[in-house]
Amino acid sequence: MRTARNIAIIALLAVPVAFVPGGGNVADAILTALLLGFLTGIALMVYLLYRQNQLTLSTLTDSRRAALYGAVGGLALLVAGQDELVDGSGGIVIWIGLVAACAFLIFAIWREANTL
Repeated sequence: MRTARNIAIIALLAVPVAFVPGGGNVADAILTALLLGFLTGIALMVYLLYRQNQLTLSTLTDSRRAALYGAVGGLALLVAGQDELVDGSGGIVIWIGLVAACAFLIFAIWREANTL
């Protein structure tokens, strides 16, 4: 029953693309709405994590806190500029490397803060 519901939702979203003139614009609007919902969910999750870990963040040294915020900001910039960075030659490798470096830095600081 659940699978049938999911298929019906996908079919309902596909109808404007297939049968309405200018359906490509409708598809772009649907994808934009889904992306905004996804980004809103991520922002809410980050906000809740910040609120739950305020004591841990305040016990970090200034350099560790700056590195943590820099890594989070770096991830945000990498997501925002992904289209431009990936277009160049070898850009996807650089992008993946930078994302991995930011994620590793966040993980290392988190691990250090929780091993007290």
